[in-house]
Amino acid sequence: MILYHGSYLAVEKPDLSFSRERTDFGKGFYLTPLKDQAIGWANRFKDEHGASVISSYTFLSKAGEKLPEDIRILEFDTHNLEWLEFITSCRLGLSDDIQWDIIIGGVANDKVFDTVQLYFDNLLNANEAIGRLRYNKPNFQYCFKTQDLIDNYLEFSGSEVLQ
Repeated sequence: MILYHGSYLAVEKPDLSFSRERTDFGKGFYLTPLKDQAIGWANRFKDEHGASVISSYTFLSKAGEKLPEDIRILEFDTHNLEWLEFITSCRLGLSDDIQWDIIIGGVANDKVFDTVQLYFDNLLNANEAIGRLRYNKPNFQYCFKTQDLIDNYLEFSGSEVLQ
């Protein structure tokens, strides 16, 4: 499986120590199977850093296409109450996200985050927020939470400087 990461530089050796706190799924290395989404992520850096780059990776190539059974994966298939509460907890820095090796699910992008912010501020209850979110087509992200998983199951394939 090919996954992409958007940044202002090529990331040949992802290092979790550079990851930010209080993001959708907590501290981790974020990737997407959607190249257009990675391009959008990368383009956010162009004004500040003067460049936007997408890096691509092959996931599972080193492992013969199979993860060990003890890898802990949390997957959200849709924007639902569980996803909303998890995102809220991670963004507030209250999550127990470290119990997972990989978290997969929708992105709280600008459109989605407006609704999430209204939920944060108690201006919408959970049912109202989920009702609004069901109309948003979720973008998709993988959050790798452990350096071991990155080092052993994610292989850098190349990078592309965007114009």
